[in-house]
Amino acid sequence: MTTVAVVYHSGYGHTQRMAQAVAQGAGAVLVAIDADGNLPQGGWDTLAAADAIIFGSPTYMGNVSWQFKKFADASSKVWFAQGWKDKLAAGFTNSAGMNGDKHATLTTLFTLAMQHAMIWVSQGLMPSNTKAARRNDVNYLVSYSGAIAQSPSDSSAGDMLPGDLETARLFGERVAQVAARMRG
Repeated sequence: MTTVAVVYHSGYGHTQRMAQAVAQGAGAVLVAIDADGNLPQGGWDTLAAADAIIFGSPTYMGNVSWQFKKFADASSKVWFAQGWKDKLAAGFTNSAGMNGDKHATLTTLFTLAMQHAMIWVSQGLMPSNTKAARRNDVNYLVSYSGAIAQSPSDSSAGDMLPGDLETARLFGERVAQVAARMRG
């Protein structure tokens, strides 16, 4: 059996909601980075035991939150021991803007994974980019490198669009399927 962990930071609950959808799709355990940038008790052990790690951060000012960056920097001890080498990795983000420079955040998550010698799993969903497409369609925001979502700055986490959450769920499902194939 494969194990998947979703390690994420959420400032206002939107990224947490997305993390929950990713975890639901992957059958994954959630590891929340707290407001001070720290993992919970046993968090590092959970990541060490996982076959795949899915990274999640809101996009703030065109990149990951400082709390996620603190976690990434702290992972240098794992990097030195090559503890995540050849594990699967993937990433997701949310921001208020339709674009919001989310790609820069995904690139940061990808770079973290590459420095750890991990194997990146892409989104794997076709885009909803026809004239008939609607905002609530799966992969409406069109990302190939990871899952992305958009939440207006004055919305609550409960207002997140079902299409974005379904995109996140399907993304988690894909990571779990790839992990199972790799392990098999």
